[in-house]
Amino acid sequence: MATDAPPPPTSGTETDTGPVQPTTEAFVEVQESAEFGELRRTYRSFAFPLTIAFIAWYLLYVLLSNYAGGFMGTKLFGNINVALVLGLGQFATTFLIAWLYSRHAADRLDPKAEAIKSRMEADA
Repeated sequence: MATDAPPPPTSGTETDTGPVQPTTEAFVEVQESAEFGELRRTYRSFAFPLTIAFIAWYLLYVLLSNYAGGFMGTKLFGNINVALVLGLGQFATTFLIAWLYSRHAADRLDPKAEAIKSRMEADA
C-alpha cells in the first residue's frame, strides 16, 4: 500500500532534490587529511588484530574438531564435553567482540567521524 507523503521542507542547506553534498574535491581533501588518517588508524588498530585473533580461534576449533576428536569428546561433567564448551565459547566470543567494538566505536571512532562530517556539511 503506497502513501503519498508530502516532501520534506527544504532549509538553507538543502535544495529541491535533497541535502547539499560536498564536492568530489572536498571528499578527496578530507580523505587525504591527517585527521581522517588518524580515524582509519584508530579503526584498523582495533579491528584487524581482533579479526585475526577471532579467525585463529575459529580455525583452532575447526582443526580440533577434525583432527583431535578424542580430545574434543573428553567429558568435563555430565554430558558436557570439550567440544560443546569450545563451541559455546565461539558464540560468547562473537558477542564479546561485538560489544567491545560498539564501545570502541562510540568512544573513539564516532566523535572523530562526526567532527569530520560536521565540518564537511558546514563547508558544502
